[in-house]
Amino acid sequence: MHPVVANAIKKLVDSGITPTVALTKSKLTQSVAMPDIIAGIAAYKQDPTCIEDSQAIDKPTAPAAQSQLDRIEAKLDKLIELLEKS
Repeated sequence: MHPVVANAIKKLVDSGITPTVALTKSKLTQSVAMPDIIAGIAAYKQDPTCIEDSQAIDKPTAPAAQSQLDRIEAKLDKLIELLEKS
């Protein structure tokens, strides 16, 4: 299951709302293809515990995002330094 879809479904379930395609799509934090949303809903209906499994897989990606942010900040600092020298 797509991690963003799993997060959206988890938000709905935690609120006590039964996930549907439209509700799940409204809770997405980024664009996801409709077949991924439908597959996520179907997977959740067959096994509601699958959203916890998907959450566990999704968490290790945070350091990668932070690493990418650090690289972008370093490049930005270099660009600012070059502009100040000009």
